[in-house]
Amino acid sequence: MRNANVNRILACFAVIVLPLAVRAENWPQWRGPDNNGISHEKGIPAKWDEKTNIAWRLPIPKGNAGSTPVIWGDKIFLTCVDGKDLVVLCVKTDGSILWKKQAGTAVKSVYMGGEGNDAGASPSTDGKHLIVFFGSGELSCFDMDGNHVWEKNIQKEYGKFSIQHGMHNTPLLHQDRLYLVLLTNSGHWVIALDKATGKEIWKHPRPSDAEGESREAYSSPILWTTGKDTCLVVHGCDYTTGHSLKDGAELWRLTGINPGSSNKRNHRLISTPVASSEELVVPTARGLEMRAIKPGGKGEIPIGSPFQLWRNMKGAPDVASPLIYEGILYLSRDDQFHCWDALTGKEFYTVRRHADKGRSSPIAVDGKVITNARDGTFWVIKAGPKYDLLAENQLDDNFTASPAVSGGRLYLRGFKSLYAIADKGK
Repeated sequence: MRNANVNRILACFAVIVLPLAVRAENWPQWRGPDNNGISHEKGIPAKWDEKTNIAWRLPIPKGNAGSTPVIWGDKIFLTCVDGKDLVVLCVKTDGSILWKKQAGTAVKSVYMGGEGNDAGASPSTDGKHLIVFFGSGELSCFDMDGNHVWEKNIQKEYGKFSIQHGMHNTPLLHQDRLYLVLLTNSGHWVIALDKATGKEIWKHPRPSDAEGESREAYSSPILWTTGKDTCLVVHGCDYTTGHSLKDGAELWRLTGINPGSSNKRNHRLISTPVASSEELVVPTARGLEMRAIKPGGKGEIPIGSPFQLWRNMKGAPDVASPLIYEGILYLSRDDQFHCWDALTGKEFYTVRRHADKGRSSPIAVDGKVITNARDGTFWVIKAGPKYDLLAENQLDDNFTASPAVSGGRLYLRGFKSLYAIADKGK
């Protein structure tokens, strides 16, 4: 009888604990589980510093890498430049290093006066495959234990990169395919590979009449799902385009996003669009135009098209990607933070912050928006149309990688260390 009671108690305990375990969410790619910068987890603290709410801090190879760590289960993966080596680190969620593998040799130690290095693209994983891409052109697939599955050099296969500040766009892993976008002065291509083998499934040209530096782009491909339809969105070289997942064919093209005149030849696009089921929000660069379109467009979508939801002539972040959370659009610029209505573009507020560079893309978790500057200052803002600063936090490092959330923790990748942030450091 006693054993039966014990079993009943254990069964009840399992019912209580299981929902908590289910809520532990992987962060499998740069912009999180839904590729939009949103985590569905709870309990992430609003305040932290070097002594408060730190679960652990792990020194990593020093370097100006901007790649975001990705998390699957109890494993964290990140890419680094270690001396001249391009390496992949697998870190357990207790802060210990499980394995470290070399994936190539760096071409250049730093870009743009310390803005980044050849570990700028973030890894992606589906729990079986780990995909990493480096500025040297090395594209590799590992299993979760660090064994090579396949590797290829994209420059050798598709042509030498010609891009001023290096290749930093992150390939998109979706179902059985890996989507890769090459937008450099040496050519414009959208490519689908078999994730299991690395073999090409299709390659589609992505024509552009852009000139000068405007022919180069640093944004990453995303998916836009509306109803039963999903397309691949490619942003850069004076256009934003939607492509068929089946064969890469161009479905629609947003035009008129280069302002012309003095910016015509240097309107390089870095910030990546953000999608919801209702709209696609398209940033340009240098604080200039933002535009939103609704689903259903075919062919060219010019300025003033019926598929244009709104157009604002100012506000675009230069590097950080936009965030849509609970109907509100958040834009992180170097010295400003904007909050707009996502469906109308109407401004709710703009706040000025200190003028250090803002390179990381904001994320949303548990009713909070987290944004930061390169110097280690993090702002935690209550989500909503009114500005409500919950905390301003400081860490002793530089940060250009975007935050990641998994298992009740916030992971922050700096130039010197990887931080795990948790309530009461647990």
